[in-house]
Amino acid sequence: MGPPGATLITIGVPVMAYLLYFGCSESAGACPPSYVLSPSLLAARVQESVTNPQWWISLWDTQAALIYLAWYAFCIGAWVVLPGDWIKGVTTRDGQNKQYKINAFSTFLLALGITTGYIVRYGPESFTFMYDKWLGFLTASLVMSIVQAIAVYVASFRAGALLALGGNSGNPIYDFYIGRELNPSIGSFDIKSFNELRPGLILWVLIDISMVCKQAVMRGGWENVTWSMWLVLAFQSFYVVDALYNEPSSQPWISPLMALASCSPLAILPGCLLYTPSRHVTLSFKPVELDVASTLGIVAVNALGYWIFRDANGEKNDFRNGKNPKSGPIMDDHGKGI
Repeated sequence: MGPPGATLITIGVPVMAYLLYFGCSESAGACPPSYVLSPSLLAARVQESVTNPQWWISLWDTQAALIYLAWYAFCIGAWVVLPGDWIKGVTTRDGQNKQYKINAFSTFLLALGITTGYIVRYGPESFTFMYDKWLGFLTASLVMSIVQAIAVYVASFRAGALLALGGNSGNPIYDFYIGRELNPSIGSFDIKSFNELRPGLILWVLIDISMVCKQAVMRGGWENVTWSMWLVLAFQSFYVVDALYNEPSSQPWISPLMALASCSPLAILPGCLLYTPSRHVTLSFKPVELDVASTLGIVAVNALGYWIFRDANGEKNDFRNGKNPKSGPIMDDHGKGI
């Protein structure tokens, strides 16, 4: 869709993240609230909110922003300190090979260990702050993604920057969304690969844990946490662990087919830092009681889904790296490579 599509996605992703919160959370009173089903009531509610300065102020939480900033700093510190293999990327068109440090899984284990120890020491009530300050965390992650996207876009105009073929169209809106610079970095710190897996995905699990703690506090103990909440934590954590443990195959730009044309900014940052945790975590706001049959059925469906996902992802990764028999140039109807 070009620039119009880039504009719609740039605006639409943050809007959708907030709509998920206001449309399906404890503060909404229902999921979805009754006014969502009436276009006139919905329009009146939206107008009332966006024209009220206090509503805009309520989106910001300084304490949540500082916690989020500390979390991001922790992820950077873990990337620097924790050991990890350095994987060489493919040769880009300027003859260089980027090095990618693989230690996202170690970062996850460290964060999980610290979180577990903290909850064991101080109880579940000590770790409900992510749930209680969820709106503030949404805004903090949005600000972080926008600031980084602007910084990367501005830095792409420096002399000697290797520009991405797809993000150098000359249209500032489209280029800002797609990303002008190929593989933007600060020294050996690759901004794109770091944001893809660490701050958002690991935080996703920690937010789920915070919601389990909130249920334990509200319902009178761990034994009263719903099966649905435990399943959400188990399945989403398993997905994150799979991505982090298989970090090289989870990073498409390390592969030959992607590293030559992959960019960064707004096409990736809000999705990884804001939308990925927010859209899935929203499903956890409303407790659902499950019987044994329903629980087993959900486990079976998720197991089947994971098998399909892992098999397809493995084939896709082999294709990217030229290990799949089907690998090779893809030609269009005119005999040109795609």
